Amino acid sequence: MADLARIAEIVEPEARALGFELVRVKMIASEAGDGGQALQVMAEDPATGQLVLDQCAALSRRVSEKLDELEERGEVLVEGAYHLEVSSPGIDRPLVRPSDFADWAGHEGKIALIEKIDGHRNLRGPIAGFEGGKALIDDRKAGRIAVPLEAIHSAKLVLTDELIAATRPLDTTGAEEIDEVTEEKADD
Repeated sequence: MADLARIAEIVEPEARALGFELVRVKMIASEAGDGGQALQVMAEDPATGQLVLDQCAALSRRVSEKLDELEERGEVLVEGAYHLEVSSPGIDRPLVRPSDFADWAGHEGKIALIEKIDGHRNLRGPIAGFEGGKALIDDRKAGRIAVPLEAIHSAKLVLTDELIAATRPLDTTGAEEIDEVTEEKADD
């Protein structure tokens, strides 16, 4: 097991020091398919809502150094072998903080609940914001449902054309210098 709350306490100031906001800390199955585990740290640059590779690398170095330092002092935060994965939330990002629901209101979302609310365990429809300590979603079947964050198993945006259009582009510096190469097929 991992002490995710303690890890978030450690990671958040490291992210802030680089000008980023922590989105979530989560243990996930390793993508290597080896049965291992990964400590996923997801963060964003408030200016873009994303992280580019260099930003992920910078945060990864800081978090790794901090976790190693604590482990050397005897504070083991993750039992067993694991690897650190620092990533950007992506376009179809998870919704975990009150600000996520407020910032992405109007966009299509999916929420899976721990237990049924109003007879529904899975909700899908436009995110309607965050009020009174609850995430709001206009479910296609049930209408508006208010969900306490602690009742959410997982929530994320659904990739739509509207979401793509609303997502701020990452840094495109140098894009004008890219030469497009086309191949001509020889007639046989």
